[in-house]
Amino acid sequence: MNSPALGLRVASVIFGLLGLGHLIRIIGCVNMQVCGCYVGRRWSVIAVIVLAALCVWLWMLASKAAKSKVETPPAKPAA
Repeated sequence: MNSPALGLRVASVIFGLLGLGHLIRIIGCVNMQVCGCYVGRRWSVIAVIVLAALCVWLWMLASKAAKSKVETPPAKPAA
């Protein structure tokens, strides 16, 4: 696997894990405060949708990048 495809897969996994964390927050009914302000769970719903879309998109790009790198055989010297 070439490094651009690997980088895309790593980013995809990170986005997937972040989305999973937000999904756990939604299911577990965990309240969150940032600087004393309550953050509603609807923002986690939006985050799950966006992060899932990014995860799938980057994974598909990594698959295309890995498939597009086709090794060509060495050229034969002219006789």
